Order: sequence, then C-alpha cells, then structure tokens
Amino acid sequence: MLSKVPAAAVSNVRNDMYLTSESIRFLEKSGNLPQDTDTKRNLKAFKKLIDNATKFIPVWVKVAVAISLGLGTMVGWKRIVVTVGERIGKSHLTYAQGASAELVAMTTIGAADMFGLPVSTTHVLSSGVAGTMAANKSGLQMSTIRNLLMAWVLTLPAAILLSGSLYWLFSHVF
Repeated sequence: MLSKVPAAAVSNVRNDMYLTSESIRFLEKSGNLPQDTDTKRNLKAFKKLIDNATKFIPVWVKVAVAISLGLGTMVGWKRIVVTVGERIGKSHLTYAQGASAELVAMTTIGAADMFGLPVSTTHVLSSGVAGTMAANKSGLQMSTIRNLLMAWVLTLPAAILLSGSLYWLFSHVF
C-alpha cells in the first residue's frame, strides 16, 4: 500500500532528494565512492531514480514555453535583428562576423548546458557580435552596449521581484 507524503513536507522531500542526488554526483566525481561494484551500481541506479523523480519538465510547460517564445519572436523579431545586426557595432554585421558570433554562441551554450549553468542565448549572441565588432576594429556603439548591459543587470532582480510577487499573490489570494 502506498502512503502519501504530507503536503507540508513535499517541498522538503523534493529538496532532500535533489541534495542526495547532488551528493552522489560529487562522490562519483571525487572518486570517493565505495570500491564495491554492487554498491556503485546501486548508488547509480538510486541516483537515476531520484533524478527521474525530481529533474523533469512536464510536457505542458515545454509547449507553453515554446509557444511563448515563438509568439515573442514573431512580434519582436525585427527589433532583435536590427539591434544585434546593426546597432551593436558602428558598421553592419558581415557574414563572417555572424558565423563567428553564432559559433561562439553555440559553443558557449553547449558548454553551459554540459556544466548545468543557466545562460541567456540572447546575451551570449549579443556578446559574440560585440566581440566580432571589436576584433574587426569597426567600433562599438557604446549607447547600445550600455542599454544591453543595463537590461542584463536589471533582468535578474526584476524577474525575482515579479515572480516572487506573483507567487505571493497566487498563494494568498487564490
């Protein structure tokens, strides 16, 4: 017979499961796992079960994010393209610069994913374009760079404040 975890303890159980998985990962990485092959195999199987229970994204979330990103790009594509392609540097982006910036963005995002680091694709690509402009010695438009930097700096606290406020509102009102 299955018993349910009390609602008040769910967040703690999930956090404990996540911490257990990370502890096993660090043990594997450091080489401090027990030498017994059965124990190693059991720990890896246990970690896989924990990860399957805690590290997942429901399909509806993936669909909602894809639709939101698609709609946002459909509405704001021109502003994004003009800013990245024409307003970061003092000259228009060349094919070689675009290819270089895209390759750097691909590599950076891939490495960040491998290490589990959150990165913004827009921030990475914009920085790559700025790097190609600097390397080309065509110059950077400092007003655009300043605006991008301000947006990057303000995004994190604004998102924290908005999401925290919405959570508080939803949990106390609804």
